[in-house]
Amino acid sequence: MEKILRINMTAKSCRYEALPEQFRGLGGRGLTSSVVAHEVPPRCDPLGPENKLVIAPGTLSGTACPNSGRMSVGGKSPLTGGIKESNVGGNSSAKIARLGLAAIIIEGRPEPATQHVLTLTQGSAELVPAQELKGQGTYDLANRLYEKYGRKTAIVCIGPAGEMQLASASIQVTNLDGKPCRAAGRGGMGSVMGSKGLKAIIVDDTDGISPALKNPELFKSGQKKVADAILAHPMTAEAMPAQGTAMVVAPINMVGAFPAINATVGTYEKWEQISGDALARLISERGGKTTHSGCSNCIIRCSNVFVDKDKNYVTSGLEYETIWAIGGMCDLADFDAIARFDYFCDDLGVDTMNTGCAVAVAMEAGLKQFGDAVGALGLVEEIGKRSEIGRLIGEGPAAVGKKYGIARVPVVKNQSIAAYDPRAIQGMGVTYATCPMGADHTAGWTVAASLEALGGKLDPLAPEGQVACSREVQIQTAAADCTGICQFAGFPLADIPSGGEGLFEMINGKYGTTIGPQDVTELGKRVLRVEHEFNLKAGLTSKDNRLPDFFYKEALPPHNKTFLVKDEELDKLFDF
Repeated sequence: MEKILRINMTAKSCRYEALPEQFRGLGGRGLTSSVVAHEVPPRCDPLGPENKLVIAPGTLSGTACPNSGRMSVGGKSPLTGGIKESNVGGNSSAKIARLGLAAIIIEGRPEPATQHVLTLTQGSAELVPAQELKGQGTYDLANRLYEKYGRKTAIVCIGPAGEMQLASASIQVTNLDGKPCRAAGRGGMGSVMGSKGLKAIIVDDTDGISPALKNPELFKSGQKKVADAILAHPMTAEAMPAQGTAMVVAPINMVGAFPAINATVGTYEKWEQISGDALARLISERGGKTTHSGCSNCIIRCSNVFVDKDKNYVTSGLEYETIWAIGGMCDLADFDAIARFDYFCDDLGVDTMNTGCAVAVAMEAGLKQFGDAVGALGLVEEIGKRSEIGRLIGEGPAAVGKKYGIARVPVVKNQSIAAYDPRAIQGMGVTYATCPMGADHTAGWTVAASLEALGGKLDPLAPEGQVACSREVQIQTAAADCTGICQFAGFPLADIPSGGEGLFEMINGKYGTTIGPQDVTELGKRVLRVEHEFNLKAGLTSKDNRLPDFFYKEALPPHNKTFLVKDEELDKLFDF
């Protein structure tokens, strides 16, 4: 039976509970958001004892389902002031599921300055005092924990930024190589974990078992269909294994939607220096790895291992959004600088997008010059030094903009946008503005519907149809986030009919149900309603579901368009 593990940091207690009937069949984002909405007072202090950190593997995590290694981390966000689900890969989701856990709920708050590690094995949970780990970066921390608990474990941890409870603080998860380089980056969930006095969670599934299947044969049939679809689709079988997510640099720049130099242009002149092709070529020349698996059960292998000119490891999973945030936004067309930035962020435990945009806003304020790699990396290093400017960068771009009076700050609900300018892909602007999570591309990626190269038919520069498109994608994404399957697998599952059939066969094979597409739509609506209602109770209004003024007033080259979707249209998104 799936269980909830409840950790009370005030009482230092660990208690197993049956999963409530009202939450049965939920996993990932659906479960984290439902628990937060049910148990967390919407007006509470996000860093106070009433907030809770909820960790939930997807419903298919821990099974043989391909690409099912995603995990959700939820709570009230200290960055957005609303509900938050931050999604992460790595090796933890499958291991937590194999321990029979549907969710881990961390509540309460310990005495100030106390710090613990939570160890999980089959049927056992223990809080261990860990004051000696205070201040540790995640890489040294992981090595120390592996020495003590063994390398077959998964580690979920925070760095110094989480201990400082900075708004951009991430939760880092180890990948299949044991590197703490997979990030639940968005929304400051690392600061919530830090507020609970929890430095790390060690997951040992040595005696764990895969989740039970009601109909193993049906599940196995679906598993094969999904795997065959992933390995047949040109996106997941060819493009992504070759270049990773950096493959998106070229097409997004080509359509003028790559916001660069703090979102003043949509086409970056130096894009070829930071393209997916250039990254793959450099990694191969140096003896790193392309076509690398960073998450459990991954058969796409879109990750990579970046090494320096002396073949020393720098970072893993150098992603498109990170390349954009520090490369494009800060005008650093240098993969060595970008990779070093990524390492610093992972080691300190901060979101690369929010941090890169914070550096770009600081450059706009004149603290450093655009293109100054040494200066940019120095600002990030200041976070670890706990200096005044370091703390400001760690609070994110909205805090930097407020401090220095900068108007061009690309955030919604204080969270930075991603690498798609809403003036050039209007549907992404709708998603940034309206999704309950703050500006979050993964909550409603309308890019595929807008780019002809990806089969899209929606005019990306026109306002018509954008709200309907974003609504539909947000609904489907909310449902998909419950399963633990990565969004990249969504391409073949949507485009190859047998792949979509296989997904339903796996879900029905696990639970003994007969759900179909309409049930998935209703699940997505249910999740979004829960999140939207929490935000309303937390005090967020329609005014919070808007883009910053400069997106409406400053035309973006090369198309010279502003964001054109009307406020009254944005307000209709949740009319379902």
